[in-house]
Amino acid sequence: MSGVTVRVPAKVNVQLAVGAARPDGFHDLASVFLAVSLYDEVTATPADTLTITCEGPDADRVPLDRGNLAARAAELLAARHGLSPDVHLHIAKAIPVAGGMAGGSADGAGALLACDALWGLGTPREELLELCAELGSDVPFSLVGGAALGVGRGERLTPLPVAGPFHWVFAVADGGLSTPAVYGEFDRLAEGVEIPEPVASPALLDALASGDTTALAAALVNDLQPAALSLRPSLAATLAAGTEAGALAALVSGSGPTTAFLVKDAESAEAVAAALTASGTCRATRLATSPAPGATLL
Repeated sequence: MSGVTVRVPAKVNVQLAVGAARPDGFHDLASVFLAVSLYDEVTATPADTLTITCEGPDADRVPLDRGNLAARAAELLAARHGLSPDVHLHIAKAIPVAGGMAGGSADGAGALLACDALWGLGTPREELLELCAELGSDVPFSLVGGAALGVGRGERLTPLPVAGPFHWVFAVADGGLSTPAVYGEFDRLAEGVEIPEPVASPALLDALASGDTTALAAALVNDLQPAALSLRPSLAATLAAGTEAGALAALVSGSGPTTAFLVKDAESAEAVAAALTASGTCRATRLATSPAPGATLL
């Protein structure tokens, strides 16, 4: 086989409920993931050794060594099957880098599926999901797509019914935000505060299942948003600009710094994106719809 390409979606956390820090340093989560139609593509081709290349916006900020989740995915899959991870992985980026939309996780899931197909392994899906969970908390959802509730670190998934479409505008900020740094700031802000156990919102789950955009807008919540705003106060101006332009709801996506705006329809999305661009509060905007499929062989 000359090469295999897998398309993988970005995600937005329409709910991110965060519990107190655990002894292992992680936090228990109730994370409601929704896949959106921004995609990276990972292409696997035969090679003499493991190599990574990348193109697209901010490709210069993507690690091309073993720090890349795609490389780690190839190594993990190869080790599971007693192979040498000799593959060239080329990543075509469209998901914001270090933007809270699981771009790196998507690339890990894409590499797993692409290498599995390239090497003709036929790894069962449940085993692929186990490997995803070893790679990172968000990687399993990148494989699954659609909508799902993630608990534990977010890696234990229950698929959720979802209608739609839901229309989104994403505002890309300058630079990235470190997920560990945002969680560290969450812990600092929460000192002395009793944090409840994270649970999924019934109202939000109902809104997803019924495709009710207005109800979903009222239920969006991200417990990491205060920490992200503390580390990057300028995001408040982006959130305000999108809301003033007519977005039904605005929130920081995951650990940020990408901000997400839920809008009524495609026409509203164009108007909000134009207003955000004119506001000068973000570097770029991306339009997307949800739900979107998970990792898909092209």
